[in-house]
Amino acid sequence: MTINKKLILGVAAGAVVASGAFYGGVEYARDAKVIRITDSREVVDADFSLFWEAVQAVKDRYVEEEKFDDQELVYGAIRGALSTLKDPYTTFFSPSDAKKFGEDLEGVFGGIGAEIGIRNNEIVIVAPLKGNPAEEAGLKAGDRILKVGDTVTAGLSVEEAVKIIRGEPDTEIALLVFREGFKEAREFKITRRIIVVPTLDYEVKDGNVMYVHLYNFNANAPSLFYEMGLNALVRGVKGIVLDLRNNPGGFLDVATHLAGWFVDRGEVVVKEKFRGGEETPLLANGNAALAKLPVVVIVNAGSASASEILAGALRDIRGATLVGEKTFGKGSVQEIEDLRDGATVKVTIAEWLTPAGTKINGEGLAPDVEVKGSDDENKDPQLEKALEVMWGKIGYQPQ
Repeated sequence: MTINKKLILGVAAGAVVASGAFYGGVEYARDAKVIRITDSREVVDADFSLFWEAVQAVKDRYVEEEKFDDQELVYGAIRGALSTLKDPYTTFFSPSDAKKFGEDLEGVFGGIGAEIGIRNNEIVIVAPLKGNPAEEAGLKAGDRILKVGDTVTAGLSVEEAVKIIRGEPDTEIALLVFREGFKEAREFKITRRIIVVPTLDYEVKDGNVMYVHLYNFNANAPSLFYEMGLNALVRGVKGIVLDLRNNPGGFLDVATHLAGWFVDRGEVVVKEKFRGGEETPLLANGNAALAKLPVVVIVNAGSASASEILAGALRDIRGATLVGEKTFGKGSVQEIEDLRDGATVKVTIAEWLTPAGTKINGEGLAPDVEVKGSDDENKDPQLEKALEVMWGKIGYQPQ
């Protein structure tokens, strides 16, 4: 399938500066100094000369003149402008940051192996990725990162936090973390390494139930899901338990594509609500090969964006039972816009609603059967309950 640049990722923060009441070729003179404006677009309905006046004042008088970098000034101005939207998902990426973001989408990068985001103006762990340092160190979805090394995270954007968390492989980073249930913050020391983002695992459980753990809605997911679906059909499985715990999202196209395995062609998988209130339904166009099988979905606080779309669609259309804990609540759609010199901007263009019209952004999906997770790696009460619910649907009595 073709993947476009529309995303529903949980990474955040940022900015874009636009030219204001000025035109290309105009020169503003101040104290015999000239600032040339080369962009001919009129975008901001405001007196943008104030910006240039402030910049010139700083350039004329700032004590450490050698620190002043004109290009970084532009990047900072863009970030500052977008920060006024108070939307952590509308983000500017400088060329170097855009390259890092692209590496994330490709699935291989250096760091600790955790998706981070912003909740209540704090940097939080959205989901630790399976088999990576963050998970191995004991970090969990919902953990609040108070410090990275000696840097306090209050006021940082996600991109700024990512920059200081990442580093050379085999180097150590210390995170000061607070978690619900902690009496005080604890330090987690984590050794960075090259991160490989997992995509999907599956196995057949008792009762001939296919258990599918989907970790990411990346570009590899459709082909791996096809392999799983074919295997399920050949085996004649009786039901699907779909595990979306700690799945932070990915491509919107992938979410609707995977939904097409479970619902009939033409069903509304999700509705995008744009500025002005207009809604655009996104329809399933898959093979519906698993549409007759009962489905149970496992979710937790690390289930975000694409996970919430798929879980919400399966509940609304198929009556799937959601087991586990309330989801993250990332219900907005971003689109990547390429800018000059390799920079990009990720812009929130819509919010999404489940087929029944439920708004998820900031709210999350409440499970039908609430089950808390366990800190004991040898126990998985959420999976146990999901299998129990599935066995009830298919009439299987475990021995």
